[in-house]
Amino acid sequence: MVRTLLALVLALTSLACGAADGTFTVVRVDTASQHLRLFWRDDHGKPLRRLDRLASWLKRQSKTLAFGMNAGMYHADGGPVGLLVIAGQELAPLNLASGDGNFFLKPNGVFLLTANGPKVVDAVDYPASREGVLFATQSGPLLLKDGQVHPALSANSASRYIRNGVCALGSQALFVISERPVTLHEFASFFRDELHCREALYLDGAVSSLYSPTLKRNDRSSKLGPLFGVVE
Repeated sequence: MVRTLLALVLALTSLACGAADGTFTVVRVDTASQHLRLFWRDDHGKPLRRLDRLASWLKRQSKTLAFGMNAGMYHADGGPVGLLVIAGQELAPLNLASGDGNFFLKPNGVFLLTANGPKVVDAVDYPASREGVLFATQSGPLLLKDGQVHPALSANSASRYIRNGVCALGSQALFVISERPVTLHEFASFFRDELHCREALYLDGAVSSLYSPTLKRNDRSSKLGPLFGVVE
């Protein structure tokens, strides 16, 4: 049972909601009216690594970070493990390799944004969807594909972490972060049962971070890689 904890009618149309115990926070970004972007490095080519640093960097350009979240898995130096497209430029290639860890748990996926809005796709289907992509980030696994929970995610799993992810509904990108440790199956089920998403992408766990002045959040305990941001 999901209840709305807080509804905010601002430039950032954010909605915090969750289970009765406040398990999840959801931020809805309408890409038709809000400027959702991806970021990685500053003007000097140095990875930003933290959301508050992104906010400070934007402030020096007379811009405001209204919302931010970590945007996928990354190497120790902050470089993306998979695809990263910023302002139409591919900065890191699609990664379809096999390996260990959540990123390589196939199918993994890509969140992308075009002039037509946001979308989550299976990574193997991205080449057919790349025309007109303005921003894209790859992570994994896909929590949901065609409305089905990833078959490798067990309802009996003992692995619990703070987690974050994203789905798309029409022009909206729905960003979710858990407020307590949850399993991947619980996380995927929330996207399916409460947000009614068909495709949803896992972004990361343990390092999951949210920046929102409206929600009085400025998570900065971890160094991050690529970053989502809504810019005003």
